[in-house]
Amino acid sequence: MDKRKQIRQHMREQRRALSETDRHYCALQLTTQLLQSRLFSNSQHIALYLASDGEINPWGLIEAAWQRGKQCYLPVLGLRPGKRLWFIPYQPETKLVDNRFGIPEPVHARRLRQQKPQRLDLILMPLVAFDQNGNRLGMGGGFYDRTLSFLNYRRCWRKPRLIGLAYEFQRVEELPYQSWDVPLDAIVTEDRLYIPGKPPSGNSKPPL
Repeated sequence: MDKRKQIRQHMREQRRALSETDRHYCALQLTTQLLQSRLFSNSQHIALYLASDGEINPWGLIEAAWQRGKQCYLPVLGLRPGKRLWFIPYQPETKLVDNRFGIPEPVHARRLRQQKPQRLDLILMPLVAFDQNGNRLGMGGGFYDRTLSFLNYRRCWRKPRLIGLAYEFQRVEELPYQSWDVPLDAIVTEDRLYIPGKPPSGNSKPPL
């Protein structure tokens, strides 16, 4: 088993082992951290996700975005081949259906409602592990990396901004990097805000 698979297996086990009390506390703390960030407050069109497999829950951010008049989007699996994501507007009344991985996503029969990632201001992404350099380890499907690969070729204008949401224990010293990986602009945990190249803010804990 390679290092990425070992890290993925270990972190998923840790996520699943958390109590409901710990999950709720960490989600509240993460929400507080991100609501204080200009990356969130300056964004109007924001993609988030619905937590599964023990992921830290961004529901408080979804509610805060609605209350502030921001437009939320959820990722959906593309209807075309290529393992890419599309983004569909998400409101309290939006109907959801489980995709092939058992994750709820908006019903998207009307393709005109799909939003291209280039038109989003901010994408809040789940992850399995991260390092302080902005490297992200996902579930292994490569959906986000394929969808956002255009960001690796930009030199000036960069949109959307990418923020990974995680528990603090998901931080590792250094992740193995692949050429197709799309780095994050920031990572937020229940304890800290990490921006690559800057000292992290919040309470420090040693990485795995």
